[in-house]
Amino acid sequence: MEHRSRPLNLCHVDPKLIAVNRAHMLIHGAALLILIHYRASFFFAEEASSPGQPTTLAWLIIFLGELTLSLTWLLHQAFRWRPVSRTAFPERLPGDGELPSIDVLVCTADPDKEPTVAVMNTVISAMALDYPPEKLHVYLSDDGSSLLTLHGMREAYDFARRWLPFCKRYGLKTRCPKAYFMDNEDVSASVGYESEKEEVKEKYELFEAHINGYRNRNYGESWDGRLDHPSTIEVIHGNSSDEVVQADQQQMPLLVYVSREKRPSYPHNFKAGALNVLLRVSGVISNSPYVLVLDCDMYCNDPSSARRAICFHLDPTLSPSLSFVQFPQSFHNISKNDIYDSKHRSPFGILWCGMDGLQGPLISGTGFYVKRESLYSKPMQEGTTANLMDLKAIFGHSNEFIKHLHWSDKLNKNILSELGAVCRDTEHLASCHYENGTKWGQEVGFKYGSVTEDFFTSFALHCKGWKSVYCCPSRPQFLGASTTNLNDLLVQITRWSSGWAQVGFSRFSPPIYGPWRMSILQSMCYTELAFFPLYCLPLCCLAIIPQICLFNGVPIYPEVSSSLFLVYCFVFLSSLSKHLYEVVVSGHSVRTFINEQRIWMIHSVTTYLYGSINAVLTKTGVRRASFLPTSKVADDEQMEMYEKGVFDFRTSIVFLAPMVALVMLSMASFVGGIVRVLVLGGWDKLLGQIALSFFILVMGYPVIEGMVRSDKGRIPLSAAVQSALLSSALLWLGSALLVYREMNGRRASYSWY
Repeated sequence: MEHRSRPLNLCHVDPKLIAVNRAHMLIHGAALLILIHYRASFFFAEEASSPGQPTTLAWLIIFLGELTLSLTWLLHQAFRWRPVSRTAFPERLPGDGELPSIDVLVCTADPDKEPTVAVMNTVISAMALDYPPEKLHVYLSDDGSSLLTLHGMREAYDFARRWLPFCKRYGLKTRCPKAYFMDNEDVSASVGYESEKEEVKEKYELFEAHINGYRNRNYGESWDGRLDHPSTIEVIHGNSSDEVVQADQQQMPLLVYVSREKRPSYPHNFKAGALNVLLRVSGVISNSPYVLVLDCDMYCNDPSSARRAICFHLDPTLSPSLSFVQFPQSFHNISKNDIYDSKHRSPFGILWCGMDGLQGPLISGTGFYVKRESLYSKPMQEGTTANLMDLKAIFGHSNEFIKHLHWSDKLNKNILSELGAVCRDTEHLASCHYENGTKWGQEVGFKYGSVTEDFFTSFALHCKGWKSVYCCPSRPQFLGASTTNLNDLLVQITRWSSGWAQVGFSRFSPPIYGPWRMSILQSMCYTELAFFPLYCLPLCCLAIIPQICLFNGVPIYPEVSSSLFLVYCFVFLSSLSKHLYEVVVSGHSVRTFINEQRIWMIHSVTTYLYGSINAVLTKTGVRRASFLPTSKVADDEQMEMYEKGVFDFRTSIVFLAPMVALVMLSMASFVGGIVRVLVLGGWDKLLGQIALSFFILVMGYPVIEGMVRSDKGRIPLSAAVQSALLSSALLWLGSALLVYREMNGRRASYSWY
């Protein structure tokens, strides 16, 4: 009784951190108000249009850019208002017989970009979770309908029958076989461990050989994706009759292969569509109250994640309103000098902890345990009933699925009699036309309308009043492969930016739809994320306008002798110092701080820009939404460059042109500004712009280096030439406008005399 009375989890609040954050908000915010007043007062000053001053257009653009950054900063403070951390105590859970069952949903789409052996390692690691096997069910969605993946599932089941007893017998922490054999985990085991380990390793090598051999025999070097195929659902039983396995009599988790029907004339809604099919199929086969969602490359690194999540879901104070428990994404292929910020330190180390102190973090695509009930839209309130037609209009025409709803015991008895006996034919649940006329993707399941279904779905859940928690144990619960080359990173962030902006530009826009349905601070968090891609606007302004004005000797910032110059310096240094403080406190180095600043600037003029444009084109119907999975195949040459901290610029000219052109523009303006100050003087008026250009050049050093390197990852000469033409055009156009304005100002002065 005393054991049951102890809490299953604890929430920790750091008063010192909250005090530091709020003090910084107050001081930094006051400085921003001073600068906003300074910019706005220009339009009411008599000398606003006099010669020697910046044009009204240039000043307006800078003002709007700085105002946008200030508003974004204000929204960002919601993440820092009340950060919390949590601890789970899985040892305090009730016995295995009282634990709820869990369905694990894994998605894959392309065996070329997502190698089958790696996907099967993820599946096996999920089967090996420290959880009662009879209460664990693993489903794999294969959107490519590849026979190779189906064969891999059968091979994985055979190997798992040998692997799972081995893991539990010796209490292994690392239960992804590939990771285990690569890391050589030290296990204090009884006699026979080493010999059994070698036997299991031989089995694993045979498992890999069978999959790779099947691929070579049937597909050659590449796989031709199938976009037109029927649905396939198979409960996997394996092929082997291994005597050792049979003697072990180890009960196995249920393993199911699902390939939904895809036809060119039907929208398939990307990952959200695949997850909704898995929800329906698993809802009929196992119907577990809790669901773990995993990306195919994100294997279970700690077998205790299920029990940790259940510590929150079974908490009587949290459970009634708790939708999901999110674990951080961690990666096994991050170098010490993470030049591309592939670790994503900021969201998983800062932002999600801040949201956890409000209504909870958002879904991060993988590594979350969600309550199935929260993904279903209940059509009934207390004391009301619904007829069968209403239910089918929401969930589709499957009687069996409706009968398996967790709240089906509340259905009218007449409805239950109408449902009658159910069949076990589940393939119609995966047909491409099943969702026609239903609420799937709108009110039920994972949300459609954005390629970032995780962001959209969590926003909808929080709007309905559900909460979430963020659990970040010292040992990573899940490990995956992050992007380690510039091209994949830019493609990935462009897709994310487009998805966020699609939600921001929709009728569910967080600043409009959110405040009435969630707290103001939670709504601010979602607003900042939805419009995060719009960083492209102020960053592009600040990377162009001050530089053009500097090249032409037109001051855009206060003189050095002015107190306002000190305010500008304070805002700039305050922002950088807060970022540096968070980086160092989280256990990272100054180099991490520089890399994060640099990659943020690169994203702002490339991926955020193109993502915003793509979202607008998609919303207006000019362009169809698309989703390309990021390649999980490691390129040795690119990986070597990443490990050395050298940028690999083998990417599209569409990405290269803006970043190279803006660095060239800053270079020309910096040199021109220095020469102008040395020859004509006026350093006190132009020092702010010179410092800004220098800062951009420091952050853009890898781009400068890439233009003079001679290796394969250099910036191509053709890209450099096109970028030079673009920067020259910007400089010429801006200078022409300034000269035209100066001539008009002089004519106005002469006419006055």
